[in-house]
Amino acid sequence: MAKDNKTLRPISALRDFLQSEAAGGIILMIAAALAMWVANSQFGELYHHALHDPVGPVLSEKLGPMTLHLWINDGLMAIFFFLVGLEIKREFVDGRLSSWEKRRLPVVAAAAGMVFPAIVYLAATGFAPELQNGWAIPAATDIAFAIGVLALLGSRAPTSLKLFLVTVAIVDDMGAVAIIALVYTPSLKTAWLLASAAVLAVMYVAGKAGVKNIPVYLILSLVLWYAVLQSGVHATIAGVLAAMMIPIIVTPGAPDAKDSPLHILEHAIHPWSAYLIIPIFGFANAGVDLRGFGWELLLEPLPLGIALGLFLGKQIGIFGAIWVSVKSGFASKLRGATWLQIYAVSMLCGIGFTMSLFIGELAFTGSSEAAKLLREEAKVGILLGSIVSAIIGFAILRFAPLHSKHAEIELEEAGEIAADGDVKGLTEAAAKS
Repeated sequence: MAKDNKTLRPISALRDFLQSEAAGGIILMIAAALAMWVANSQFGELYHHALHDPVGPVLSEKLGPMTLHLWINDGLMAIFFFLVGLEIKREFVDGRLSSWEKRRLPVVAAAAGMVFPAIVYLAATGFAPELQNGWAIPAATDIAFAIGVLALLGSRAPTSLKLFLVTVAIVDDMGAVAIIALVYTPSLKTAWLLASAAVLAVMYVAGKAGVKNIPVYLILSLVLWYAVLQSGVHATIAGVLAAMMIPIIVTPGAPDAKDSPLHILEHAIHPWSAYLIIPIFGFANAGVDLRGFGWELLLEPLPLGIALGLFLGKQIGIFGAIWVSVKSGFASKLRGATWLQIYAVSMLCGIGFTMSLFIGELAFTGSSEAAKLLREEAKVGILLGSIVSAIIGFAILRFAPLHSKHAEIELEEAGEIAADGDVKGLTEAAAKS
């Protein structure tokens, strides 16, 4: 039966997020596959030169002449990180991480899911000094890719698993941002750091004064990006910092406020990030020319360490943290999900693609042939670990028996999400129940 349009509630940020990330994840897979094909075809040299030949201008001494690759990684990705910051703030202020009771399981799981991959990576690389800087590469989960895989499962993926995956990915995005800011910042310029702090202070005061004019915040965000770029901190961090200053109007148990700057920006940026920015990044960074390499490349310490960190480290850390938390009474088991399904989603968290590629570029910098080779080897490890995690995780979820009350719990979950401001029918499972 058709519903009266007057009774429909505005689509919330959570449903919008899951829908756009699912479709965006599938587009990202296509972009990565296309990049691999181009890099290994007769167009490989053109692909490389188009990305890395200088196009200008010189924005900072550290970066030198800008290339298309730098514009994507330092400029376009700042918008992605801005969106990440908006999501983090929304979830902690008015979402599923707004209380300790809600956030303790995903926080503990995400923390373990960052520590164990690093341990596995370091052990697999034999603590080689020249490779130690890559310890953080397998630490983060690619939310778009992982949600895209879950979307392919339709009604077989419980809502609780989707929401858990989203919250874990958001928390470990926070960890990845902190790592980028603290670990991969070799030198700092104090004057530009002070300038960045001054811009943030202006944005903070504007928010406290009740300013809701979005163009004002966007202009200040652009100024902040330039100041952070000059400071020596990676420019994308400016995106997260700026997002934290965007005002939010909290509406518990109701749809997103129509005049909330944070919600307006989040809804506006989501499609651009999911359908354009992340696929462009994937296409620009996933292309690895494998011509001239043999299968023995997969057994080199760097790609092997990254692949094992993603595939083994993630599942050990996240599933282990969930199991201990539930058995100790620290947290409740995910509703409507079996232990086998929880294990499979822990494995899907080993899809590190976007953030891992990003950190890989920062871990092994330099223009020497040795540095270039390490970056290429890192990409191979990221692709291998992510693909294996995706395929096996998907297969387990596809054939794992459903919870005995799967349909009933899915319907309840959809109703609770609707009560929080989401349109009923977030998942296909709920729609079919």
